[in-house]
Amino acid sequence: MNDPITAIIAELESSQETDNIGMFTIRTANRTITEAAMRPNPRQLYQELWYEGEVCCLFSDSNLGKSIYAVQMADTIATLRPVLLVDCELTDKQFQMRYTDIDTGVMHIFPELLYRAEINPNTLDVKDYETKIFHHIEAAAQHMKCNIIIIDNLTYLCNSSDKGVDAGLFMMKLMNLKKKYGWSLLIIAHTPKRSLMSPITQNDLAGSKKLYNFFDSVFAIGKSAKDSRLRYVKQLKVRAGEFRYDSSNVIVYEIEKTDGFVHFEFKEFSTEKEHLKERTEKEITSTHRNVHELKSQGKSTREIAAYLGLSKSKVDRLIHTPLPSVPTCPTVPADGTPGTNGTPGTEQK
Repeated sequence: MNDPITAIIAELESSQETDNIGMFTIRTANRTITEAAMRPNPRQLYQELWYEGEVCCLFSDSNLGKSIYAVQMADTIATLRPVLLVDCELTDKQFQMRYTDIDTGVMHIFPELLYRAEINPNTLDVKDYETKIFHHIEAAAQHMKCNIIIIDNLTYLCNSSDKGVDAGLFMMKLMNLKKKYGWSLLIIAHTPKRSLMSPITQNDLAGSKKLYNFFDSVFAIGKSAKDSRLRYVKQLKVRAGEFRYDSSNVIVYEIEKTDGFVHFEFKEFSTEKEHLKERTEKEITSTHRNVHELKSQGKSTREIAAYLGLSKSKVDRLIHTPLPSVPTCPTVPADGTPGTNGTPGTEQK
């Protein structure tokens, strides 16, 4: 007769077995939690904006300093851990000039663990370009033993990020690298030209909405309307950490250059509203009319919101709010009298 305790143990062990079916690994929910708890929690890479093991996105309009901020992040992280910066934006000379004091000739000294990669034009092959650059980034990171990769920018990885299918496949490739090697990736992206009157939203990220859905965390840089020298950083999506820098608590910076190091200098925490341009009554009315005009052309709420830089809820409210009537003034002859009860007035002299 079998020992009942042995039988129970065998049954428990059987229930804890992992099933591998196709691309899936299946465990009980309890075992999933127990085994995951044995691994350390992801650490912050840069404040609460980016954590270990995340595919993160930083985006902003052109010329707001997103590449400067990304290098600043890399400079900080590389004091302790190897970082690979894939720079598809600047040449080596442009990079050198950016991080050199023009007056003194002093060059910023980066940590030795920060590696910068740029595309070699002699090896550039248009055929299967996107597939090859993925493979080459993978090979470069492995060769340099870097688990932290910053890629500037998205356009060089996925030329058709505005197409849902292509964007989805691109993000699946990134997620595969993350899971395969335990890498942390930061992707720099653009936003279409946007109004300084509107708060930054997920709709401002250029490309398909699938990009935003796949990213683990997303944050953006905005330009202050009250001072053109100021920038603010706002969190839009968080998974691992705390949602700390939302619209009620953005990080305000000023871009400065010290001893050759151009960087974002912290100023204060603030609300995003304080840095938005106030709408005049005329602009508010104009926006209202534009919404109704686009709606009459058959545009969807989402399309109108993206086109005008408004939230979908704002567009929906304006659609259901009647346009203000234009007041009309009765015309009275300058030197005559208006007619009454069907009697014509006197003729203007």
